[in-house]
Amino acid sequence: MERRELLRMLASAGALPLLAPLARAAGTTDDWQAQFETAGAPWKTGFATPPDDFPLTRATVRGRFPDAVAGTLFRIGPAGHDMGGERYHHWFDGDGMVHRFVIEGSDVRHQGRYVATPKRVAEVKAGRRLVEAFGTMPPGVEPPTSADSINVANTSVLPMGGEVLALWEGGSATRIDARTLDTLGVKTWRADLAGMPFSAHPKVDPDGTVWNFGVSSGQGMLALYEIAPEGALRRAAVVPVADMPMVHDFAVTERHLVFLLPPLVYDSKRKEAGASFLDAHVWRPELGMRALVVDKRNWEKRQVLALPAGFLFHVGNAWEEDTARGTLIRVDYVRSDNADSVFTSNREVMRARRVKTTEPHLTVATLNLASGRATQTALAQEAEFPRIDPRRVGLRHRQVVHATQIRRDLPGFGAIARTDVETGRSQRFSYGTQAMVEEHVFVPDGSKPGWVLGTAFDFGKQKTVLSCFAADNLATGPVAQATLPYALPLGLHGAFVPA
Repeated sequence: MERRELLRMLASAGALPLLAPLARAAGTTDDWQAQFETAGAPWKTGFATPPDDFPLTRATVRGRFPDAVAGTLFRIGPAGHDMGGERYHHWFDGDGMVHRFVIEGSDVRHQGRYVATPKRVAEVKAGRRLVEAFGTMPPGVEPPTSADSINVANTSVLPMGGEVLALWEGGSATRIDARTLDTLGVKTWRADLAGMPFSAHPKVDPDGTVWNFGVSSGQGMLALYEIAPEGALRRAAVVPVADMPMVHDFAVTERHLVFLLPPLVYDSKRKEAGASFLDAHVWRPELGMRALVVDKRNWEKRQVLALPAGFLFHVGNAWEEDTARGTLIRVDYVRSDNADSVFTSNREVMRARRVKTTEPHLTVATLNLASGRATQTALAQEAEFPRIDPRRVGLRHRQVVHATQIRRDLPGFGAIARTDVETGRSQRFSYGTQAMVEEHVFVPDGSKPGWVLGTAFDFGKQKTVLSCFAADNLATGPVAQATLPYALPLGLHGAFVPA
């Protein structure tokens, strides 16, 4: 089949995995919202639904934010969790809310707005859920008409061309006005690619080239994108993947795209029987973790290497070197022994319950392209949300910033860390016993060590705090903090844009 025809088929069938009989009929009782409302967990505000947007509001600032972090931190995450007496059963289902923190020395202002996707606009008008979600099958919903009819735009952001793209896994990016947070409509890279899956974790090379992928579970295809710095599509194609898994993130090197494929595999028969998209996936550890390496210049040149079975959401970075043993690719990622977190803990928070799952650890894999062998080493640090100096994407690096310190009585993490992936040495700052840490990003500062910028939810005070740290001295605590007069829903990913 011609490549263009494959792309056309994927675009038109982007939602086919979701066009299936529904698991629950209209009128079926569901008590998740009642359970959430009656729960006594003080942290549940982080998973509550804001009734409206947050207008531009000045924070209370302690200290002064360095000149290098003058600019805007954009963040996004699920926020609209309940509607019409029904509550979603998975954190990842919620309608997206995009935030901007405008930073100018001792002045920090925050604004948050729901992304006005077609799905949200239609459901708010109807006062109830109309379509299914990633991990929930609300009663009485209709099959989606396309991937973008269920697009919640809630996972990550990509600043591009003076706009911000709000990203989701299964469909189009959504254009957001960077100054007002107005929703401007979907981004279509080319007419025949309308509605194609475009992942939430694109990678930006040091030269500005944007690489991304999209998963078409029902067709067993992986879509690949190469986008010029100014935003024009250079190439798009699809490659077949047997036993298509859930893939959330990937890595790039100077010459390759690197996909770690966990053995959480899509089963179309489960979907046809009425399962949610999430529950249509099956854990098959016998497949192991497959490392798919694709040549950047020639996408037909591909290699698969084997690693022990494990699960991941996020990749830190990858880089390659030519040695006497052949080309080696080193990739650091956050590995768990299984996929329990996506099925249990990220569900139970919707009822304000903490459920212990397998602890994720920062892990470094080495892929030998000459021998076809792969090995890996797990570091001591519990980890999630890994970020690096954006100038080192695809290049050799050592330092990874990540959330750490799992609390047994709380979901998520309580500290931020900076870990050397070559030595394993790490430093951290704990936010205390009443805080839940969100993703922090690295902000460059010329030849200086740079800064670490990120948010945490202080559920003791029921407020969200933005903190800035010296990247080479996290342990001494923040050099500046901005405290909002309210709590924001816990989010996922963000990006910093200098002034």
